[in-house]
This record gives sequence, structure tokens and C-alpha cells, in this order.
Amino acid sequence: MSTTEPVTAVTVVDGVLQLPIATTAAGTSMNFDLVNAGTDALRALDPEVGAILLTGTGANFCAGGNVMHFAAAEDRGAYLHQLASELHDFVRALVAAPVPVVASVHGWAAGAGMSLVCAADIAIGGPSTKMRPAYPGIGLSPDGGMSWLLPRIVGKSRAAEILLTDAVLGAEEAVRLGILSRTVADDEVRAEALRVAQGFVSGPRTTYAAMRKLLAQSPTATLDQQLDAERDSIAAAANGATGREGVDAFVGKRKPAYLGLN
Repeated sequence: MSTTEPVTAVTVVDGVLQLPIATTAAGTSMNFDLVNAGTDALRALDPEVGAILLTGTGANFCAGGNVMHFAAAEDRGAYLHQLASELHDFVRALVAAPVPVVASVHGWAAGAGMSLVCAADIAIGGPSTKMRPAYPGIGLSPDGGMSWLLPRIVGKSRAAEILLTDAVLGAEEAVRLGILSRTVADDEVRAEALRVAQGFVSGPRTTYAAMRKLLAQSPTATLDQQLDAERDSIAAAANGATGREGVDAFVGKRKPAYLGLN
């Protein structure tokens, strides 16, 4: 299988855990068999894994939940409670992972699909990428962490406008707001996202984990608290194998060999 073609199952390819969240079935709506398989893989993360890639198959990254299934449920509230619980287990496991998360955002990212884009560290889209909360259109409130993640990316006021008006965001606007990291040609989105993810595999993994931890705590920390956290983190890194290798390689004017270090 080519490393750039869409996948329809959870796989590890060249150190990248590829987590598809939607398939061509049912209009590229979220596939909960894949979501739950992804949660299991994240909770038992293989030491080989140096990055995580979120992707969809077909024309879209993820068109959100399967509304036809919502409508057919005997108890819609119970059904949505179960789906949201499963999705939120996935989001918690994704955020807790010690490695960078990259999203390959081609086509639409709607509803919970947009939530997962917001949960990624780096999101690569194309000129045709579009995002939409999509919840007001079906009379539902957000899930997947959108009401927490989006305000921290775009600010409370802008997030409120996007959610309440069910705004459709084009790629250029999504980049400007910081939801997408950048764009490439539409037919290069998957390959570029995979390239970015693969770039982390041989990098300083404990450094990435420390960076993600610092970034995660910064919104609720005071400057004094964050300065202390940064001081403690860099001191711990200096005595760790990765930090020693990085400094020694710099002094020795050679490329650091981080792979396999903790």
C-alpha cells in the first residue's frame, strides 16, 4: 500500500499512527468503529509511534455525525449520549498522547469533524477545504470539545459567532483564524500531512511531549506559573537522554540521533 493513499483501518506506517475517522460510506460521516479502534490504539500507543495522523477517506475529512442514524434511533438522547461518550474518549486519548497530532483536512470538516481539526496540533488543508459547526442546522449543541477548543484558538467572541451563526469557513479564513495551520494544493493535502507527521518520527520525542504539555496548560496558567513550568521542564530535559544528545550533537557539529531515546 502506498503511504499516501487513503486508509480504511487504523495502521502504523513508518512510525505514524494513521487514524481514519470517516469513510466514503454515508457521505463521509464519522465512522465510530474507526473512532473506537483509534481510541484503543491511542490508549495502547506503540513505542514505535512518533506521530499521529488524522484522516478521512473519500471527498471529505469528515462531514460530521450520521444524521440518518440519529433520526432512526429509538431513543435519540440515549443514542447521542453514547456516541458523544465514545467520541470524547477518543478526544481525551488524542490530547493525552505524548506525540504530535497532524490532521489531513481535505474537503469538508463539519460538526465533530471540525472539532477534531481543532484538537490537532497541526492541520493541513487545501484551497477547497471548508469548515462548518453544522450543529444549529440540526438543532443540536456541539460535541467533540468544540466549545472548549475553538474559543482557545480564535477567541471567545469569534467562536461564539462561528458557532451561533453556523458559519462556513473557507480555507483562507481558517488559516487566518489559526484553525488550519496552512494550505497546499488540494491533491497534495494527504501527502503533505503525512510528510509532516513522518518528520516527527525521528525527532526529539520527549521534547515534543514537553512542548505539548506546556502548550496545554498555558491557557489556565498565570505567567509566573508558566515560567516555573518552563524552567522545570528545560532543566529536566537537560539531564535527559534527548537533551544530552541534542546539546552534544550541536557542540560536536553533527546531526543528533534522537530515535530510540527517552
